[in-house]
Parts: sequence; structure tokens; C-alpha cells
Amino acid sequence: MNRLIVLIGYRGSGKTTVGGILARQLGWDFLDADTILEGRYGKTIKDVFAAEGEPGFRDKESAILADLCQRSDAVIATGGGVVLREANRELLRQHGFVAWLSADARALWARIQDDPATAARRPALAGGGLAEVEQLLAAREPLYRASADVEVPVAGLSPEQAADAILAAWISHSPKSSG
Repeated sequence: MNRLIVLIGYRGSGKTTVGGILARQLGWDFLDADTILEGRYGKTIKDVFAAEGEPGFRDKESAILADLCQRSDAVIATGGGVVLREANRELLRQHGFVAWLSADARALWARIQDDPATAARRPALAGGGLAEVEQLLAAREPLYRASADVEVPVAGLSPEQAADAILAAWISHSPKSSG
């Protein structure tokens, strides 16, 4: 297995912040799949959704994930819906140590509200608001759980504590030769 740690979880769970901290701790590259997608296609995720719908976006997301899973010595922050496709869940299981940053819908909604970039760059997928978070989280939680090697409940943790928890789980999970 590549030395790859992949962070999954709902929007607002802290994948980008925690991933950057974790990559610095390991001396690895940090790769944000959403940022890479926007750079590759020259559009925000919201604009891709508007132009191509969710299927077009998910195709692009899957292509980015396939590319990133070929990397080694990297921490990857994925988009919140990457687990919706079985092929993506299989890639995650095959290529990396997968950490699920979990939180309840109210905590996620509060974090999303505090992030001014979210409204500009991310589409509403099911009507918006707390109801959207609750609806999508209920649908995605089983997929996150099935994909993850470890669940890290982040609502009560600082980003540094979450990174430390992932690092500890990865070290205990990894064969001695790769840690």
C-alpha cells in the first residue's frame, strides 16, 4: 500500500485544515481534491455543478481521486461526496489509510456557516440549510463508515488534536516497515 492518508467526511468536518496539519507532521505533501479539481477545470465546484450537473461533477471528482490515489507520502482531503460512488470507495480502500472526520449535523452546519468560502464555491445539494446537512449526512454516514479505517469525531477536538488522533491510528494500523 502507498503511504497515503485520505480524509473523508462531510463538508465542514475540517478535512482541509486537519489534512494540512497532518501533512506537515509527516513531512508529506498535502493535496486538497476540491482545490485540484477547481484548478484543473478552471471553475469553482459550484460552477461545475451549474454547467454539468451533479453527474458531471462526480465524473471529474472520480478522475481526480484516481490520479491522487497514485501518489505516495501524501495526505489527501477529499470532497464530502466522494464516497457516493462505489468505484471511489474501492479506490480509497485499495490505496490509502482512510480517516473519517465525523460530526453531528448541527456542528457541521455551524462550521459551514462560519466559512465564507463555502457559499461562493460549493452548491446547495438538497435545498440548503441544516435540513440539507441532516438529509445528506444520514445518506452518507453508512458510506463513510464502510470506507474508513478509523473514525475521528471532530466536534470536540481542535484541528491539531484531530491530526494527532489520525496519526496515532495510522501508526498503529501500519506495518512496521511503512511507519
